[in-house]
Amino acid sequence: MVKNIAILGSTGSIGTQALEVVEKLNDKFKVTALSAGNNIKLLSEQINKHKPKYVCTAAKETAAEIEKAFPQIKVFYGDEGLKEISTLNEIELVLVAVSGKTGLKPTISAIKNKKDIALANKETLVMAGDIVMKLAKENDAKILPVDSEHSAIFQCISNRKEVKHLIITASGGPFRNSDTKTMENANLDEALAHPRWKMGKKITVDSATLMNKGLEVIEAHHLFGIDYNDIKVVIHPQSYIHSAVEYKDGSIIAQIGIPSMHIPIQYALTYPERTEGIETESFDFIKAAKFEFYEPDLLKFPSLSLAIEMGKKGGTYPVCMNAANEEAVFAFLNKKIKFSDIYKITKTMTDNYNSIQNPTIDMILTEDEKIRVQTKELIKNMRIL
Repeated sequence: MVKNIAILGSTGSIGTQALEVVEKLNDKFKVTALSAGNNIKLLSEQINKHKPKYVCTAAKETAAEIEKAFPQIKVFYGDEGLKEISTLNEIELVLVAVSGKTGLKPTISAIKNKKDIALANKETLVMAGDIVMKLAKENDAKILPVDSEHSAIFQCISNRKEVKHLIITASGGPFRNSDTKTMENANLDEALAHPRWKMGKKITVDSATLMNKGLEVIEAHHLFGIDYNDIKVVIHPQSYIHSAVEYKDGSIIAQIGIPSMHIPIQYALTYPERTEGIETESFDFIKAAKFEFYEPDLLKFPSLSLAIEMGKKGGTYPVCMNAANEEAVFAFLNKKIKFSDIYKITKTMTDNYNSIQNPTIDMILTEDEKIRVQTKELIKNMRIL
C-alpha cells in the first residue's frame, strides 16, 4: 500500500535526503505535497521528478512563479499555506524538516488532524514540547523522530518504566580538541568544518558550540518522558553509536551504524517496517577499529549546560534560550560577532528573562518574537557584554 506524504522543507538538507529515500522506495510512497522557502530552482526540479499535487512556498511572489510554471498544481504560500498542506485529507504522514519556529504551527495542525509526524525540527519540542506531546497523545498521532540520536533511542527503548538512563552521543564537533583561546577566535570556515556530518549551517554551528546537544536533551525529555537528571551526554568522536538506553538491570542497548541521515529518515518514513534502502553497505566492525568515549567539557562548551538548565527550569525559558541562540548564530554566520559571543549573548538574554509558566502556543510565539527583537538590539550594542 502506497503512503501519501508531505515534506515540509523539501529543499533543505533533511528534505533533499528524504526525497532520495523516497526515490529509492518509490513503490511505498507518493509525495503528495512539498513545501520550500525561496529555492525555487531546486523546488521546480523536485516537482518535475516527484509530481506532487500540492506545493507551498514562503512568499506570495514565489508561489505565483510556481503556479505559472506548473498550472496543474495547487499552490499555497506562507504560514497558512504550510497549515493547509499539513492538514490535507489524503496526507498520512508529514515530515517536518523546516527550520526554526516555522515548523511549530503546521506540526500542531497536522497532529490535530490525526496525522503522524516524522519530526526533524528541533524547535517544535524545545519551544512547546509539553503541548505537542499532549496533543499527540490525545489525537493518537505518532511522533517519529528523525534526528539520528532520537531515532536511535526510539529504536532501543521498550518499557520506559525500566529505563535508568538515556545516553545521547555527540561527535564533539570541530573544536573537540581545541583550546578555549582557539575557539574564541575561530572563524566561520572552522566552525562549519564538522568532522562527521554534513548539515545545514545553523545546526553545524550549534554542533560546534554543543548547543545542538543541549537542544537534543530537551527533545529527548519530551519525546520519551525521561527526567533531565536521567539523560546523559557522552562524546563519541567516531559517531558510530548514535545513542543508547541503559536499563535498570544494567543492560545497555545501543543503535550502531554509519553516520548517515538516510537511515533514520527512512526508519521514520517506513516505521514500523524495515526495508533495504540507500545504505546497502553493512557496518564493518573491523574497519571501525575502535569506539572512543569522553565526558563533555562544560567549561569549554557552556552552551550545553545552559540549554539543559533552561530545559529544567521550563516555562518559556527554553523559548528564550532557543531564540537568543538562533539570532546569535545568524549574526555569527553573517560575520557580525565572534564565535565566543554566541554563548555570551544567549546567556545574557536568559539571565535577564522572566519566564511564563504553562504558556499557550500564541504566548510562546509572542515571546519568541519579542526575544528575537531584544537579541538583535543586544547584538548591535555588543560593548555592554
